[in-house]
Amino acid sequence: MKRTVQTDTPALVLDNIYKYYSQWQRTGKLSDTLKNLFKPQKRKLTALNGVSLRVEKGDFVAYAGANGAGKSTTIKILCGILQPSDGEVSVLGLNPAKDRIALMRRIGIVFGQRTELWWDHPVITSYEWKKVVWGIPDEVYNRNLQAVTELLDLSDILHTFSRELSLGQRMRADLGMMLLHDPEVVFLDEPTLGLDVLAKQQMIAFLRRINAERGTTVIVTSHDMDDLEAMARRIVLLSHGKVAFDGSFEALRTVQGSLGRIRVTARSDMPPNFLSLAFLSSQGNVHEYAYDSDVTPIQEILTQLSGSEEVQNVEIIKAPIEDVIASLYKSWKQQEPAQFITQKSL
Repeated sequence: MKRTVQTDTPALVLDNIYKYYSQWQRTGKLSDTLKNLFKPQKRKLTALNGVSLRVEKGDFVAYAGANGAGKSTTIKILCGILQPSDGEVSVLGLNPAKDRIALMRRIGIVFGQRTELWWDHPVITSYEWKKVVWGIPDEVYNRNLQAVTELLDLSDILHTFSRELSLGQRMRADLGMMLLHDPEVVFLDEPTLGLDVLAKQQMIAFLRRINAERGTTVIVTSHDMDDLEAMARRIVLLSHGKVAFDGSFEALRTVQGSLGRIRVTARSDMPPNFLSLAFLSSQGNVHEYAYDSDVTPIQEILTQLSGSEEVQNVEIIKAPIEDVIASLYKSWKQQEPAQFITQKSL
């Protein structure tokens, strides 16, 4: 059932959010035992450094960054699990820290490495437990149970003990449980972690469907950028605890616009050598190369290819989003981003 999306109140707002952690430092030397015990050194770590973000209802946003960038910390703050050290946060107009119970009835959360399912009971028992504890009305529960059973193909596992499920089955069951109370916003932290190709495809198709058909707002984190590109329309990249990019995947490619791929159909299975291209892979007589137009203009590359007797056909393709983001991570590793990049500024 399509949810009526009201745009007056955004799905979430982060306004200049900071999050600090304290970390005790110890030398590990036996001679420093007393010093470590009575006068340990403390280091202040900054997980989030002035993050500001606004997501409208019905959006599908990928939230990404290298390890330690602050992705999971942000999700936990939005869910009320953690409180920010400074700044303002609201989800559906509510303060996650102060209005956590009211908020939990309107949002859904799935952490890829954790489960809400009862380990030694059938999946349906966990679902019925949630119905009772959360006070989900019969009409809502029955409608959503039927919907998730169909959309996630759960009919064969509803009466299976959770401990006997494969990882892909368990993730589908967790997603189904998350949606039983009809959440308006869902947060997913690494939902495709460890899933095989088929399970990933099912997961991605399902998330896109509930976003399109129900108007559910989806915020998803993942290290798999190809998965994120297949799911979301917008990507927010964190670096050093700051928002370094906010826009579409297509706009992200323009940030590293010099990277590209060329697919060459040759007369032979042996890939021809080209000075301006870096060979990547072959499939039969189709060979793929990488190029950097900042080093060699594309016109010059095409001229070289057209002059080769080995080349039968040339196709310019997009660089994989993984490569684009990896290049950005490398450029951000040594220094913080100079400015907040939005699609509007590109």
